[in-house]
Amino acid sequence: MMKSNQKITINSLKFDGKIQRTWKADLIQTRDSLLIFAGVFENEISHPELGVIRRGTISYEYYWLDRWYNIFRFHEPEGDFRNYYCNLNMPPKFEKKVLDYIDMDIDVWVSKDFSYEILDLDEFITNSKKYSYSEDLQIKVFQTLDELVNLIKIKGFPFSQI
Repeated sequence: MMKSNQKITINSLKFDGKIQRTWKADLIQTRDSLLIFAGVFENEISHPELGVIRRGTISYEYYWLDRWYNIFRFHEPEGDFRNYYCNLNMPPKFEKKVLDYIDMDIDVWVSKDFSYEILDLDEFITNSKKYSYSEDLQIKVFQTLDELVNLIKIKGFPFSQI
């Protein structure tokens, strides 16, 4: 396990490789294939599912270089736990202080009581046609969704971190 504290650029990419979002976060820890980052929202953001994310909200971000999802743990600026937010994605690539991942559209919102909601299935269906996702890729995404939902239900790491 390595502890670090270096600014990293994180890029969320569409399937065609175009950047859809980019932000900076501190790499605070590595454990085998797991990279843990911490970031702070510099601006208030209005999100359709998450509502208003206030300036100063803290985001702990968990990326595995060999898994098809990442998990964000949000805390209010005062430190209180807010919620989890998960993205299904192809395993990220990390080199030269840049982490890139291809977002596979489907997200999972997890509340304080561990109820959850699967989001953006319609976007996945639309993009599977637009980008010609292979049948194998689609199967892998839904297998990963099942794996992630099971992790939520059993409160496995990092859902045990509040």
